[in-house]
Amino acid sequence: MSSAPSTFPDVEAIVVDLLSDRPELAGAIVDETPPAGFNGTQRAVIVSRRGGAWIDDLHIDRPMIELEVYGPDKTAAHVLANAARAVLLQSAGTVFGTSVITDVAEADGPRWLPDYVYTAANRYLCVIQLSVRTG
Repeated sequence: MSSAPSTFPDVEAIVVDLLSDRPELAGAIVDETPPAGFNGTQRAVIVSRRGGAWIDDLHIDRPMIELEVYGPDKTAAHVLANAARAVLLQSAGTVFGTSVITDVAEADGPRWLPDYVYTAANRYLCVIQLSVRTG
């Protein structure tokens, strides 16, 4: 019999909260969706859950979090990607309500990936796996 929670914590909201109002990300949009008028050249970190799984015997959710990081040029996007990545990689032990991030691992480091929706975009992607215990 599974003891999986009826709802997983909203890890996208947790990551947005973690990255928002950080001095190293000052001036960047941090959200789960691009804002109106977004064209890919603004400083932005778009957060999405890209899978992961509930580990029943550990009572832990292990989401894969993708960061799509944009900047006005390739260098700025790379610097912002590394800043956002560093914040997440240091987030083990962070508590959000009844959830705690117990472990963090990089699954795919920042990599340049052209964006075919926003053709003027300068975009890096990275994937971080979190372990989140819910209480």
